[in-house]
Amino acid sequence: MVMKSEDGRELRSFRFKDEDMSQEVRAVERRILLETLANQLPPEAIRFSSRLAKIETRENGDTVLELVDGHRLLAKIVLGCDGIRSPVAKWMGFPEAKYVGHCAFRGLGFYPEGHSFEPRVNYVYGRGIRAGYVPISPTKVYWFICLNSPTPGPKITDPLALKKEAKELVKNWLSELLSLIDTSPDETINKTPLVDRWLWPAISPTASKGRVVLVGDAWHPMTPNLGQGGCCALEDAVVLARKLAGAVSSGAASVEDAFRSYGSERWPRVFPLTIRANLVGSLLQWENPLVCSVRNNVIIPKLVRLGPILEHTNFECEPLMKLYS
Repeated sequence: MVMKSEDGRELRSFRFKDEDMSQEVRAVERRILLETLANQLPPEAIRFSSRLAKIETRENGDTVLELVDGHRLLAKIVLGCDGIRSPVAKWMGFPEAKYVGHCAFRGLGFYPEGHSFEPRVNYVYGRGIRAGYVPISPTKVYWFICLNSPTPGPKITDPLALKKEAKELVKNWLSELLSLIDTSPDETINKTPLVDRWLWPAISPTASKGRVVLVGDAWHPMTPNLGQGGCCALEDAVVLARKLAGAVSSGAASVEDAFRSYGSERWPRVFPLTIRANLVGSLLQWENPLVCSVRNNVIIPKLVRLGPILEHTNFECEPLMKLYS
């Protein structure tokens, strides 16, 4: 990892293994991850473009899902993995995720003949704005720009306008960051408001309602400041699969118990991570010149230690194959 100030000055660099032997970083394009997982399923197991319009439960506990195209599905179990704006979560009584005061541009720089970026996580810190980039394949480099904004602002979908706005934010920063923006295909660029939802005990709804349960961002949306949103969704899947493995054959009551057990086990992990990600984002988005100077000249180069900061990434799970034994 390399940390720099907006003028290109290196504040600190280190190897993850040198700081903490338990740490490992793998950058994977989301599309590749999803395709890899989907390819393990039987053909036609996934039905795409199936937006949910309405949910209702029957007396026997089954759930009827009505899609926007009019199709109706009868389900004995529903796993709501439908993201930040989850209709399933809304039906269960969860409030909308809350805007945290930052917006993020994201994109994928594409180099058909291959790029020359070294395998590093690069962070650049400014005043009220930060950026980062990391290679995710021999031809692609992921980048982001995060900025303070009192409101999310209007939704912009024009890729040319997005590129122009992103470049204007970092016009005097590192040239390779500007190059990444220029080489990003239109379909990879987006701007989104950062949001989260704090699952306060005894106030927030539980993760399940009957035989309907939430997973990932649908339940615990968090800001990307710790890089744990997608990781926590994968953890959810592992834990939920274990809980269901011994319950599906035992009847409806066992399934509901499995869902409740899943929620009880996952809440102590995802709730603190959501708060921590929010606080880290607030600290990294400082605007005060004096505070930023202290961050760049004292905190990052002299005080930050990787081990305690990334300890939250160490989630231990047994081999998944045990599920099928």
